[in-house]
Amino acid sequence: MALDFGGTLATPGASPRGRDVVAALEGRLGWPIPAGLGTAVEEARAEAKAAYRRGVQTPWDSILAAAWRRVGADVPNLAEVVDALWETVPDAVVDPRAADVVWTLHRARWRLVLACNTQRPIAYRRRTLATAGLADCFDALVLSSDIGIPKPDPRFYAAVAEAAGVAPESVLFVGDTLDKDVIGPRAFGMRAVLVCDEPPPNLPEGVPVIAHLAELPGLLEQWP
Repeated sequence: MALDFGGTLATPGASPRGRDVVAALEGRLGWPIPAGLGTAVEEARAEAKAAYRRGVQTPWDSILAAAWRRVGADVPNLAEVVDALWETVPDAVVDPRAADVVWTLHRARWRLVLACNTQRPIAYRRRTLATAGLADCFDALVLSSDIGIPKPDPRFYAAVAEAAGVAPESVLFVGDTLDKDVIGPRAFGMRAVLVCDEPPPNLPEGVPVIAHLAELPGLLEQWP
């Protein structure tokens, strides 16, 4: 089973902004801040978002490098900046009810794959899961930040199936976004469940809808 993160296991977390980069440099690293860096980061973010809509994920070290070049400053050790940035912008907090479901599935011996689009490095997402008591529940993490390919690119779902160790038709994909967590997986041969308050008008036939992940175990009992 593949589970989405933001909107499924947790309320979506904040995306870093230019001001967060400035705060990371000031508060955590104590580095000098080139004039105009915050604005340059926002411009680089906008370009990265446009690329993301085309199916290309830009890592934050590339966004930062572009921002530093925009202000005509020497590019520093970006690994340190990225680490300070993710310490400045906390990850989303896992919903306790959703965490209970993950444990229920784990105890029932479901093979679980966390499958989500995120800019957060995999080490930080692992820490978030550990904080929620879920460190041992997932057999694999497939993150767009790690593989460089976001949903709904078919290669993302191929990575999920590979991580699960089963054919696509044996994967149940559970998430809150219609195109990325239902239409994309189904086009790749997977089954899907949409987490949503009410069915959207263009929901494919036969896709169950649950209002919260807490409803998933009951659905699985009824579903062949």
